[in-house]
Amino acid sequence: MKILICGAAGRMGKMIAECAAEAGEIVACGVDVAPMSASYPIYSRFDEVKETFDVIIDFSSNRGLEERLRFAQAHNTPIVLGATGYTEADKETIKRYAEVLPVFQSGNMSVGVNLLQKLIKEAAAVLEEFDVEIVERHHNQKKDAPSGTALMLAESVKEVRDAKLVYGRHGMVGARKRSEIGIHAVRGGNIVGEHEVMFAGEDEILTVSHSARSRKVFAVGALRAARWLLTMPAGLYGMQDMLGSILG
Repeated sequence: MKILICGAAGRMGKMIAECAAEAGEIVACGVDVAPMSASYPIYSRFDEVKETFDVIIDFSSNRGLEERLRFAQAHNTPIVLGATGYTEADKETIKRYAEVLPVFQSGNMSVGVNLLQKLIKEAAAVLEEFDVEIVERHHNQKKDAPSGTALMLAESVKEVRDAKLVYGRHGMVGARKRSEIGIHAVRGGNIVGEHEVMFAGEDEILTVSHSARSRKVFAVGALRAARWLLTMPAGLYGMQDMLGSILG
């Protein structure tokens, strides 16, 4: 598998290249506005790319999203989108290109987190009278809040119960409504990523959590997604689709 890494000079871009080498995959080239010396060519613009590649893995940002999707379409190449912070307009753009391209998009590429998502959905259906609160913790350089993963977990709950997202609480907000899902963002140090979902009932509390100890888990998940995406027709896919095919 020959890979083009978008955001090659970033922390995730570097980790993907490292994990690809360990797995025997080939990084054909990278694209990034920031210059960086690497064992493969890195271009500042897509129109400079000369190499051939099988798949694009993008961990840059939501900025310039359509340019990347247009480039993927022009080369008829599947694309894995691992960035977070997509707006509703961005999501509509992704859906539009997925009509003609295999597109894999996930707010978290960790297989463990996505298994957690399945567990959360099941718990929310069974513990229908329990209050749900989500706490996410990340490093102090993360720009978006709450995290894409926290929103993904909240959406899993919303699939089985009518609920409204509440982002933190401050002041005299009144008693908590049963229909709320509280989401709280913590930023500090070099925390890679921690997510905790609490189901609080009358006399018992169930807490389910996931902690990423390094960015490697996201890179490994993205490479796994890229391999899987190469076997798929045009469409919009996520981790749950891939896990569903694995679990049958």
